[in-house]
Amino acid sequence: MLIYKFETEDAAIAAKAQCDSYYGYPKEGCVTSSWVDYNFHESGNFYYITFNDSLTVVLGDPIEEDLTFTNVEEVQE
Repeated sequence: MLIYKFETEDAAIAAKAQCDSYYGYPKEGCVTSSWVDYNFHESGNFYYITFNDSLTVVLGDPIEEDLTFTNVEEVQE
């Protein structure tokens, strides 16, 4: 999976803010409040933004990372 990886939540928030600023978010009268959002990968203990072509101009080149996700149903049992 192509991602932008961040060791701290503050770094992920800063990257999100850079993207929002570049694309002019939040926009008045728009339901969408931001251009991107970040996630936390629990088993890897890092934050990330999923790659999208529109992010390269702001965040540069993404990295390839193998992410494993826990099945939500298994966690709830």
